[in-house]
Amino acid sequence: MDIPEPSLDNLPMKWLFDLFPVILFFVAYKIAGLYTATAVAIVATFAQIGWLRVRGRTVEPALWLSLGVIVVFGGATLLLHDEAFIKWKPTVLYLLFTVGLVVAQAGFGRNPMRAVMGRQIELPEPVWRWLNHAWAAFFALLAVANLLVAHYFSTDTWVNFKLFGVTALMLVFVFAQALVLSRFVATDETQDRDSP
Repeated sequence: MDIPEPSLDNLPMKWLFDLFPVILFFVAYKIAGLYTATAVAIVATFAQIGWLRVRGRTVEPALWLSLGVIVVFGGATLLLHDEAFIKWKPTVLYLLFTVGLVVAQAGFGRNPMRAVMGRQIELPEPVWRWLNHAWAAFFALLAVANLLVAHYFSTDTWVNFKLFGVTALMLVFVFAQALVLSRFVATDETQDRDSP
């Protein structure tokens, strides 16, 4: 049986592919504890990249960044036997995403969200800018939320939040974003039908 390619044309599969290390981290944590889960997450991220390379697919910059952050913070967790580092990892990653989105738009006039989604939908330029800023703000919110949960709650609660809480927040955000964007896509399609 051939596994479907993770692509933007198959969003549920891509979402599952992106969550692969987090799911394995969660399962390994429940079975063998945080340090084993950290090692599993590092190996899973390497496996993701290896799978993409073997299939001749492009490894997105976000995945390379995720690999770097998990190796540094996960490695520090394992070497120093200190769970604080792995708990910081999501916050650092989300902040790097936030900075990347903002700097690409403000500093280089590039819109990463259009680069990712531009083949699927057409939007006016102000909407692309809004979308880029919305994702940057969302990642900043996730960074703060992770920090608060990691600091004020138990490790078990943090692990559950990492999989279920972040996934739920992401689904709500994507659904809300789809509702907003549907107005502009519908407007564009209406204009296309009305034009001679």
